[in-house]
Amino acid sequence: MKDEPDSKFHGVVIPRTAFWTSRTGIALCALIAVAAVPLILEHRAHALQWLPYALLLACPLMHLFHGHGGHGGHRGHDDANQD
Repeated sequence: MKDEPDSKFHGVVIPRTAFWTSRTGIALCALIAVAAVPLILEHRAHALQWLPYALLLACPLMHLFHGHGGHGGHRGHDDANQD
């Protein structure tokens, strides 16, 4: 199924590319970077005063949104203790 083209237009196969490597994605990244520089320079003092609170908020958010599929390594511990 991966060999099938994503879209056909009069027999022309248009391959699907990742968004961030497309022209639109690169232009969006450049626009965000250009807009972020003045925002960071002008509002640095305001942002830095909230940085400790952002770090404290990041801890519970990481626990909440971190994929819980990473706990697969705990299965082998019981077998190792039985030997």
